[in-house]
Amino acid sequence: MNFSPTPSRAPLDNERLQKELVDNGPFSQVVYKEVTGSTNADLLDLAGRGAPDWTIATVERQDRGRGRLGRPWRAPQGAQSIFSVLFRVSEAELDKIGTIPLACGLAMMDTLRELEVSGAGLKWPNDVLINGKKLCGILVEATGFDSQPAVVIGMGTNISLTVDELPVPHATSIALEGVEIDRTSFLITVLTHLRTRLEQWQGGDIAWLDDYRAVCTSIGQDVRVILPGDNELLGKAIGVDSGGHIRVQDATGHVHTLNAGEITHLRLQ
Repeated sequence: MNFSPTPSRAPLDNERLQKELVDNGPFSQVVYKEVTGSTNADLLDLAGRGAPDWTIATVERQDRGRGRLGRPWRAPQGAQSIFSVLFRVSEAELDKIGTIPLACGLAMMDTLRELEVSGAGLKWPNDVLINGKKLCGILVEATGFDSQPAVVIGMGTNISLTVDELPVPHATSIALEGVEIDRTSFLITVLTHLRTRLEQWQGGDIAWLDDYRAVCTSIGQDVRVILPGDNELLGKAIGVDSGGHIRVQDATGHVHTLNAGEITHLRLQ
């Protein structure tokens, strides 16, 4: 779809965020800035200073944002939804924190479904793609293992980027997919879904992984996986197990169970 509207870059409505997410919602506080280096870095610092669980940090623009593998994630001011959430976990839950990124990707899929955005899917573990183009970056970082374990979840979603503003040709935005929504409404929607999925994760019921598998377009794909150490694995992704690992069957029939790796889909599904 070649839909290129005049972008709306209105500032976030911080009063509405406070009312809907904190006063009448399940979050503890919203920390808002106009510009920062990284909302994840800000929240990691706040976590170390005792910030309450379910604290949100959001911003109009961040100039040192990072995606997975340390990749930069930047955009014009007001063109993205950028936020981080502080999610404290128990010591008993530490052995399964590797599945949190999957739950976060699923929450974004829930949001896109509510917005009636078509063509969306998840490339394992949590790359949100629309018709093969990347919509958002999700970065999950852990801290406090020696005292009070916590996870900081950062999401940056392209809301009103035009074609000329895309950082790479294989990116897209909500506006370019034909949906117009203000960033405040989007932020409330995605945070509501994120809270729901994280509570499911925290409750110990892994049924949410069935929802993940249903939208994970890597399953059934011929894939190339770049493994740590720059080793390459070619095969077919045949599933995602209860630990969030992807299972790839190579040409000899051997099944590799992977918890890390950069996946490329070798054909469009």
